[in-house]
Amino acid sequence: MGVSEIRQMLGNVSRQRASVIANQRNFPEPLAVLAMGKVWRKSDVEAWIREHRPELAGE
Repeated sequence: MGVSEIRQMLGNVSRQRASVIANQRNFPEPLAVLAMGKVWRKSDVEAWIREHRPELAGE
C-alpha cells in the first residue's frame, strides 16, 4: 500500500501528515521504493495502527 491508502487508514489525514507518520522510526520499513514512492505491506501497517493508534484499528 502507498501513502494514499495509509492516509485513509489513519482517518483521512493530509498527505503531508501521513508522510510524517510514515517516516517515524517506529513505522514499518517500506517493502519497496518505487518511482511513485514508498510502498508498505498492508499487514505491517495494520499492526502498527493497532499498536500506536488503537482508536483507528476498528475502522
